[in-house]
Amino acid sequence: MNKKSTNTVWHNATVTRERREKLNCHKSAILWFTGLSGSGKSTLAHSVEEKLHQMNCKTLVFDGDNVRQGLCGDLGFSDDDRKENLRRIGEMIKLFLDAGTISPAEFILPFNISASTLAYNFSL
Repeated sequence: MNKKSTNTVWHNATVTRERREKLNCHKSAILWFTGLSGSGKSTLAHSVEEKLHQMNCKTLVFDGDNVRQGLCGDLGFSDDDRKENLRRIGEMIKLFLDAGTISPAEFILPFNISASTLAYNFSL
């Protein structure tokens, strides 16, 4: 499933993450909220987003259930599908980092991995 395109080239834009952050008057960031189902991840992430929004920050919450209804709607819950779900989430969040947003992300991490390992794996 992780096949790399061989006929594409990354385009470096002139509007950079740094320029977007300057325009937004804040740095971009990911705020990871992990835990078991029903542990309050969504409530906490949305409360943090509300506070940041009131401070005029550019935000977007990444909700595990919402992502599974769209971007990852074709995936089940096998180990391979869960890994692909996390890979897609990481790639999506990297785009929002480049866009200059502060992104609370709340997901169940189905494997015994730390947030620092997750960030390393997604090259954040």
